[in-house]
Amino acid sequence: MLFRSIRTYLAFVRHFSSEAAARTGTSAASSSGGRDTLGRRLLSLVYPKRSAVVAINKWKEEGHAPPGKYQLNRIVRELRKDKRYKHALEVCEWMTLQKDIKLVAGDYAVHLDLITKVRGLNSAEKFFEDLPDRMRGQQTCSALLHAYVQNNLVDKAEALMLKMSECDFLRCPLPYNHMISLYISNGKLDKVPKIIQELKMNTSPDVVTFNLWLTACASQNDVETAERVLLELKKAKVDPDWVTYSTLTNLYMKNGSLDKAGSTVKEMENRTSRKTRVAYSSLLSLHTNMGNKDDVNRIWMKMKTSFCKMNDNEYICMISSLVKLGDFAGAENLYREWESVSGTNDVRVSNILLASYINQHQMEMAENFCNQIVQKGVIPCYTTWELFTWGYLKRKDVEKFLHYFSKAISSVKKWSPDHRLVQEAFKIIELQAHIEGAEQLLGILRSAGHVNTNIYNLFLRTYATAGKMPLVVAERMRKDNVKLDEETNRLLDLTSKMCVSDVSRILY
Repeated sequence: MLFRSIRTYLAFVRHFSSEAAARTGTSAASSSGGRDTLGRRLLSLVYPKRSAVVAINKWKEEGHAPPGKYQLNRIVRELRKDKRYKHALEVCEWMTLQKDIKLVAGDYAVHLDLITKVRGLNSAEKFFEDLPDRMRGQQTCSALLHAYVQNNLVDKAEALMLKMSECDFLRCPLPYNHMISLYISNGKLDKVPKIIQELKMNTSPDVVTFNLWLTACASQNDVETAERVLLELKKAKVDPDWVTYSTLTNLYMKNGSLDKAGSTVKEMENRTSRKTRVAYSSLLSLHTNMGNKDDVNRIWMKMKTSFCKMNDNEYICMISSLVKLGDFAGAENLYREWESVSGTNDVRVSNILLASYINQHQMEMAENFCNQIVQKGVIPCYTTWELFTWGYLKRKDVEKFLHYFSKAISSVKKWSPDHRLVQEAFKIIELQAHIEGAEQLLGILRSAGHVNTNIYNLFLRTYATAGKMPLVVAERMRKDNVKLDEETNRLLDLTSKMCVSDVSRILY
């Protein structure tokens, strides 16, 4: 949860200025009385296949004044905020072709970031190499560094940092913050103190730096250093924000310091406002983990008075909190409220309630609930069927387990193997000497493209336990390009002395 919080915070920091600009643009559009504007047209494209360039050219052909740089940059910021990266990139590319629009390094930095998101790192690197020398400065280098961090390329990031140092481009904390984040995500925590010392030699740490430093402390469960970092932050007259105290609260909770956690979560709430909406969900989770049911309900009511409508992610957070706190009736009531106001049919919300029924071993109630939501337009996903799969596996109901496991596999284009589930399934099947189940499970795994020597050995053990001999196993393994090992040969030799089973003939 700690890493998720810091990632959310970094995303918030990166997009804060663009959100502010977007709000300005929205206000301007509202004050225009809903009149037709280029911004409205571009934001209404929605589908990626539609071209922003076509929309801009049509705007000009209709006799409108050519859009200015400030107007287009504002549109790009709003498109990025909505994750409409392709259209934002098209606007940037159109701007580069206009002789009357003078671009600066910051414009190219945004352009590079969009290329990374839309076309990948190789294209971004080529774009950077093709830039005029005067544009390959601190901003575009930082954008490329961010691309390396996003792609988890430590060596390239370190090499670029060295070049930026040689060019005196490390006069702000942003590049260092990128590197600290990269080292934390890769578990290279021993490098964090050194990069922070380098930062202090060239510039001053900002609140993001301190928050990342605290995250590194929390990863090492180092309360003493974390408290020293907080003191240093205050001495540097840097204002701590909600993430500062969220990170400390998590660390104190992990170490059982509930009094300190209670103090820091209050400080966190004091720094939570409408502008930091995402912090409210973090508050809900923290109070839930501390068992503060009254505070969870209080924060939820505060959210409802602060915002016109709760989004799906906020309902997910609150319903999850109620389930964790054992308030199942409250969770059901809130789910019904979500049904009445949302209209998105987001299966993630339904899956929370479904999981609570399954975890309480109420499988019939879970199936009835699933049927009800399907009738209301909710489309089950892999997680839905996986929940049922585990539920019936715990019941040792092989037929039901296989039914839902098959539905789970067929609901995705490519299955990411869950080795624990497969091991547990074969274990139950072997204990029951359920050779029909072993054959069906093998068939499901073969259709998913996930068979190996271990899978076939687990399969053969079921036959050995049942005292039966499977048919054409070696041929099946050759067809699946799976090698036999010593255990396979031992099991084949063992089962070859047993009675022939007709099951494998029927299912194969």
